[in-house]
Amino acid sequence: MTDGGSERRALAWCAAGAVLIVLWLAHPVATGLVLGALMAFTLQPLYEALRRFVRTPTLASVVIALAAALAIVGAAVGFISLFVRRGAALVAAMVGELGPGGSLNAWMQSVTGWLSRFGFSAETLTQPLRNAATDIAARSASVAAGLASTTASSLLGLFFAVLAMHAVFLHWDRIVATVEVLSPLRPEYTRMLLAEFRLVGRATLLGTVATGAAQGAFATLGYWATGLPDPLFFGIATALASLVPAVGTLLVWVPAGMYLVATGHLGAGVVLLVWGALLIVGVCDYVIRPRLVGEESMPALLVFLALFGGVEVLGLRGLIIGPVLMALTLAILRLYARETAAAKAAAP
Repeated sequence: MTDGGSERRALAWCAAGAVLIVLWLAHPVATGLVLGALMAFTLQPLYEALRRFVRTPTLASVVIALAAALAIVGAAVGFISLFVRRGAALVAAMVGELGPGGSLNAWMQSVTGWLSRFGFSAETLTQPLRNAATDIAARSASVAAGLASTTASSLLGLFFAVLAMHAVFLHWDRIVATVEVLSPLRPEYTRMLLAEFRLVGRATLLGTVATGAAQGAFATLGYWATGLPDPLFFGIATALASLVPAVGTLLVWVPAGMYLVATGHLGAGVVLLVWGALLIVGVCDYVIRPRLVGEESMPALLVFLALFGGVEVLGLRGLIIGPVLMALTLAILRLYARETAAAKAAAP
């Protein structure tokens, strides 16, 4: 007859296998599930306010989840229809500006005049730029087709994100209680890790999406005020560039300011560069982001490691998942250090 200890160990192994099976089955839509949970953490205050108003938790959850899904779909459709289409047109215009008689070509002629003694010419520099711009314009159609081909998988991920949001809104307390029972850690440790996941996930999503939207809005206003062609397009480009670690929005507003200077709009170019430094970077990164995210819980080195490593391993998804995994890793290490210190203190 098998003793109780052996039965418990066998049952524990079966439970571990069951968890691995669930994770294996959920792997194709794991990103949607994680993002859905993070969106639920972020939108929790809105859900609570609506729940108190309608007095029906399920209805409030469905309304918030569907509204978030519609906002994501609308943003994606707007991006494909505006950004890709206008991008192709602007690149084509750039090809003309870099050609003979174009304003950018004339500027390149004046800038590279002093390099002629070293064998450089404006044509030497502008020809590769024209070739690159022409190649981008030719590939824009294939980019749009590639985005369209991902519609099915994206909609599937969005569907599971909505389901995850709904489940977190309605059953988060039950989820926490269940994980506490199944986790081999102490209940207080499990609660701490789940609270860390919730806090860091909310902060990461807010810091990434809300700050990027604010930078895009400030940039669009600056582009419009200084007369940059198609300010809405470049505003969206700035918001997208904010996802790039370290350099971020500088990839857009600095070349935009230099373009204005190069085309004879010195005052407007200088104003745009100052606007970008003070508002797009200064206000958004050092005023808005800290208010949304709160005090940073990780050293800057680990933040950049999480961002760059997450992007390298997971692609753009790593911008969200990388910092969350890093924060959970640090929380586990803190627990281990605390337990080790307590064990050493209790040792004779």
